[in-house]
Amino acid sequence: MKLAVAFLATIGATAAFAPAANTVARTSALNMVQQLDLKTGQSQLDTSVVDRFNALPYPDDKVLAEYVWVDAKGECRSKTRTLPVARTEAVDKLPRWNFDGSSTDQAPGDDSEVILRPCRIFKDPFRPRADGLDNILVMCDTYTPAGEAIPTNTRAIAAKAFEGKEDEEVWFGLEQEFTLFNLDQRTPLGWPKNGVPNRAQGPYYCSAGPENSFGRAVTDAMYRCCLYAGLEISGTNGEVMPGQQEYQIGPCVGIDAGDQLFMSRYILQRVCEEFQVYCTLHPKPIVEGDWNGAGMHTNVSTKSMREAGGLDIIKQAIYKLGAKHQEHIAIYGEGNELRLTGKFETASMDEFSFGVANRGASVRIGRDTEAEGCGYFEDRRPSSNADPYLVTGKIMATIMEDVEVPEIAPLDRAEA
Repeated sequence: MKLAVAFLATIGATAAFAPAANTVARTSALNMVQQLDLKTGQSQLDTSVVDRFNALPYPDDKVLAEYVWVDAKGECRSKTRTLPVARTEAVDKLPRWNFDGSSTDQAPGDDSEVILRPCRIFKDPFRPRADGLDNILVMCDTYTPAGEAIPTNTRAIAAKAFEGKEDEEVWFGLEQEFTLFNLDQRTPLGWPKNGVPNRAQGPYYCSAGPENSFGRAVTDAMYRCCLYAGLEISGTNGEVMPGQQEYQIGPCVGIDAGDQLFMSRYILQRVCEEFQVYCTLHPKPIVEGDWNGAGMHTNVSTKSMREAGGLDIIKQAIYKLGAKHQEHIAIYGEGNELRLTGKFETASMDEFSFGVANRGASVRIGRDTEAEGCGYFEDRRPSSNADPYLVTGKIMATIMEDVEVPEIAPLDRAEA
């Protein structure tokens, strides 16, 4: 299994955030720190000023709770409230809240209230405290005041797929790829402005060195934030295209995979906000030239797949996935047709295939799984912007169906 400007790896942070030459310097409370140009935004504050306020102690009987939810576009929104400590000890003690759904395309203006229902608690890495208490991040899903899940509440859809199947102990490992850009949203980190790298992809994957690795500091910061928050983040690596990165969430059981993946995306965006880099989950951010796209490869293992004879269970699950290939493609992310072309370590979205150690197949079985006769499989079709609730829920629903489907011959590597 596998964000901070373009030159962060080779120059100091002050130079990296330096203003344009025509910026007019002004005396301010920032202790002579150079002002930013308008393109970069209002982010470079003197850390001594920021730290002065961050050093103020929190009341020992209160906690800040950041309620996070998924909007109509699949992006994370959030807002903060103050709660007594006793209300934050368990998710079922947290109060429900509401927001203006007309501002997130989740409700009409004349009936705009959407209810936030807390589902999962994580420690807040952006507001640490030293008094033995934790401020928290709260993953929520969304309902009408009458208690009905709103149409964009994909968590509720996934929950139905997992309901009553706890004995299956289904594990998911999600490989989240993403691409880091300068704030012009046009130039990936490590790319020349209005140009392309002078070397083809290849030396950038899992690389080191200022000529190869771009955005490591941002990814490492995100990694530590996720660990602090209590997420099951299992690793990171630089990806094939320069400026592209990956991290892995899991293994997580059932619906928790979606909760953790969405919270990790929120943390990623908050870290990018701090570094003032732009992060996109678009599956093919660079369409011209020979560059890899970005996916959310989804690794799956049920209890029976991990036991003796599990390889046969894995193959049966893969045959079922093949029988519903187009249904899965329909919910595996927007713009995925630009990525799933049969090139750049992908299979064509028009055909389903599987193979052992074959990254040109729709679904891959690892060499270890084949040798041991049990383990997991990897669905390589989901795009980097895919909804993890929909993906995991759909996979669960499909592989648990009691249906007879035709066998599929494995794709030989030479045919990929």
